Amino acid sequence: MDAATPQGQQTAETHSHVVRPAEMEWQKTRFPGCEAKTLLFDRKSGLMTALMRFAPGAVLPDHEHVHIEQTYVLEGSLVDKEGPAKGIACKAGEFIWREAKSRHVAWCPEGGLMLAIFQVPNKFFEADGRVVDAAGEDWDASWGHTGKG
Repeated sequence: MDAATPQGQQTAETHSHVVRPAEMEWQKTRFPGCEAKTLLFDRKSGLMTALMRFAPGAVLPDHEHVHIEQTYVLEGSLVDKEGPAKGIACKAGEFIWREAKSRHVAWCPEGGLMLAIFQVPNKFFEADGRVVDAAGEDWDASWGHTGKG
């Protein structure tokens, strides 16, 4: 089960939300070797925080960070395989953030575990020209309402 941002009036019961990742199942993504535990997700704004686990050699294909992306690497490393910062590596215990509209291909040569924070879901560029989200859905149809595209 993914954690979700509640809507409505604030009360003691809806103010603070404890998420227990150890009790959550890893969810496969459409990207081979990449799994996630979504800790917070707000469908209205697109805000998402997730634990991301990558198998050795896993690649996150060509994508753009629509707004600022933040990643803290807990284990392994995250390397820019392609893009303007090709070769830059963020290793365990390091933090990397990327500016809005940054585009690259990410790679985990030795695998990795990271905490990732997105202000709105990434845009993925398919070989057939489509622009989709991580679930493979049309980005504009799914996230155009955020006004952040």
